[in-house]
Amino acid sequence: MGRRECLGVLLLCLAALWAGRLAAADEEGNQEESLESKTLSAEDQVKDHSTGTPVVAGQIFLESGKSDSQSEDEENFQSQEEEKENSLEELNSLEMSNLLNKDLEEAEMQSPVLTAIGGTADGEPCHFPFLFMEKEYVECTADGREDGRLWCATTYDYKKDQKWGFCETEEQSNKRRQMQEAEDVYQTGMKILNGSSKKAQKKEAYQYLLKAADMNHTKAMEKVSYALLFGDYLKQNIQSSKELFEKLTEEGSPKGQMALGFLYASGLGVNSSQAKALVYYTFGALGGNLIAHMILGYRYWAGIGVLQSCESALTHYRLVANHVASDISLTGGTVVQRIRLADEVENPGMASGMLEEDLIQYYQFLAEKGDVQAQVGLGQLHLHGGRGVEQNHQRAFEYFNQAANAGNSHAMAFLGKMYSEGSDVVPQSNETALQYFKKAADMGNPVGQSGLGMAYLYGRGVPVNYELALKYFQKAAEQGWVDGQLQLGSMYYNGIGVKRDYKQALKYFNLASQGGHILAFYNLAQMHATGTGVMRSCHTAVELFKNVCERGRWSERLMTAYNSYKDGDSNSAVVQYLLLAEQGYEVAQSNAAFILDQKASIVGENETYPRALLHWNRAASQGYTVARIKLGDYHFYGFGTDVDYETAFIHYRLASEQQHSAQAMFNLGYMHEKGLGIKQDIHLAKRFYDMAAEASPDAQVPVFLALCKLGVIYSLQYVREINIREVFSHIDMDQLLGPEWDLYLMTIIALLLGTIIAYRQRQHQAIPRPAGLRPAVPQQEPPPEHQPPQ
Repeated sequence: MGRRECLGVLLLCLAALWAGRLAAADEEGNQEESLESKTLSAEDQVKDHSTGTPVVAGQIFLESGKSDSQSEDEENFQSQEEEKENSLEELNSLEMSNLLNKDLEEAEMQSPVLTAIGGTADGEPCHFPFLFMEKEYVECTADGREDGRLWCATTYDYKKDQKWGFCETEEQSNKRRQMQEAEDVYQTGMKILNGSSKKAQKKEAYQYLLKAADMNHTKAMEKVSYALLFGDYLKQNIQSSKELFEKLTEEGSPKGQMALGFLYASGLGVNSSQAKALVYYTFGALGGNLIAHMILGYRYWAGIGVLQSCESALTHYRLVANHVASDISLTGGTVVQRIRLADEVENPGMASGMLEEDLIQYYQFLAEKGDVQAQVGLGQLHLHGGRGVEQNHQRAFEYFNQAANAGNSHAMAFLGKMYSEGSDVVPQSNETALQYFKKAADMGNPVGQSGLGMAYLYGRGVPVNYELALKYFQKAAEQGWVDGQLQLGSMYYNGIGVKRDYKQALKYFNLASQGGHILAFYNLAQMHATGTGVMRSCHTAVELFKNVCERGRWSERLMTAYNSYKDGDSNSAVVQYLLLAEQGYEVAQSNAAFILDQKASIVGENETYPRALLHWNRAASQGYTVARIKLGDYHFYGFGTDVDYETAFIHYRLASEQQHSAQAMFNLGYMHEKGLGIKQDIHLAKRFYDMAAEASPDAQVPVFLALCKLGVIYSLQYVREINIREVFSHIDMDQLLGPEWDLYLMTIIALLLGTIIAYRQRQHQAIPRPAGLRPAVPQQEPPPEHQPPQ
């Protein structure tokens, strides 16, 4: 068998194992290591839910939205379970005890028995527990030894019998101590890394991580390999990162497998191979890596390297979305600004959403002077982060506190949210949160009303009262507050405090999604995926789940890549954007293509245009107009592909029809004018030029020039098509201008000659004489009365 056949067999085997392993990964709730915290999936959080149980973070419960067929299946399953339970009850107690004793014996036989190595009882089994220095030990210990080697006693009383031996060989002991040393170095590095925002200290932290990685510490190797890949606080070195990823893959690290798949997909440091990339992504996903799941979800959705499958994409995206949704706090997640490099360069005056340092300092000055609106605005910026401002709960708390003391209801409500959630800066306190929520709600603030509704819904500081919760959520929703809309939708969906109504739930989830709430997108995705309250739509569910997944913590890499680009490190930026592009971020795909279009040095000169073309194509398929026009330009000029006017015309037409792009309309007019890729048609050319002028005011000047040119071309074409002699032979000047037309013509010519002669004489008189021939004129002093005052 050839390599291709072997690879095909391997992929078939993986596909056969896929369903079972993937379901297991979903149930276990394996997390992405970058989150550094375990989170349950939404299904795990809502198990055993019954009417009257409070919802979890605004998430809906899928059990309540099951179809009739699913309910029948569950009833049959429950009846079978009851029959099993009845049959078990019929067993007498003697049979049950026999079964239990048998299981215990088997468990004891399967448990490993440690054998002493060396010492005074070589080869004898260790005895647990054993007594040493008046203390019982249930496992091997290093107490009493200076070399730290583990040992055990083979009898209960070591002091009495002096029977002992080592639990490990000297080689094993050295390896264990080395790994412990590596762990200590790793923890030191992580403590510095997480405890400081200064670049110098982060670089120092990575020196510790480098040392731990050299000692084969897995997590340190993962950190260092990604730092080398992206150039984070270490010099970028693709080859070194590849070697570490290969080593991690051999050890079974899902992070290493995913990263190696990325290298093969993007062709960085290795020859590009989509088949190998798919294999490594698959193993990474089976190991629970969420980014690998997200990449596979996008590939199945877009049909990249695999057959397009909406259901497979739904499986991967839903698993990732469960983790993202369960990680959303009451105060919300970090805001990530998505900046398109192409728009920023081509339209410098267009606001990117980033706040300049001078503007931030101006708002800080206003806040210090007591401007309440500036205090609230800065508090929100520091609470959520984004727009160039780092998340800082300490500063957010200070600004909110100042504004709340001045009587601002919005600041009071946000203080309530911070106390309700709790953090390193603000201790969690339901009582304090309730006080702030009540003050804000009494002043009609929707944030305070929503917070008060949450308190009554969950019973935080007050008894659970669904009627009051519903009342406050309705008040907040009427004022357009997204949290109130979300929670109101959840109550209607689950039938908590109200009659279950999926249409009302859908209405409020849609309203909350328009405000950008992540959980609203998640709940809508679940409804479309299960067909609850709406017609089931896999395509809609995938798009909504994709939106949720792209709000995960890994999206912070977008700002890191942007900052790298602004600092002049295009190679670091393009690698980060390429990884995000693999995950399906359209803005990352267009930004990666934009940097590659500028001849990024990290890839070969002959490869920049083909790779840029690939990512422009992926961005265009997600609806980005500029990317669609770029595809037309690449095929028109032959960048990264052969010159193909017909394909260029198709892309321009799509951009014109779907996104109403003035640039695309102008290009279509030009192609109709020249007959490139389409039959020449001056009338259609004029039509597209006019459409471009109507679509954008910026296009009016170039359209005017193009129309002037088109008019000249049309006139010349008309002149060519007619016989000039025949035209003049048919003209009767006496009939057209009268019998004395020749006298009129001579008069006009005489007037023109007279005008020209007069103009030339004036020019001759205006010529200045040389300075040496000009007579000197003595300067006269003005009379005393006209002199200026001294």
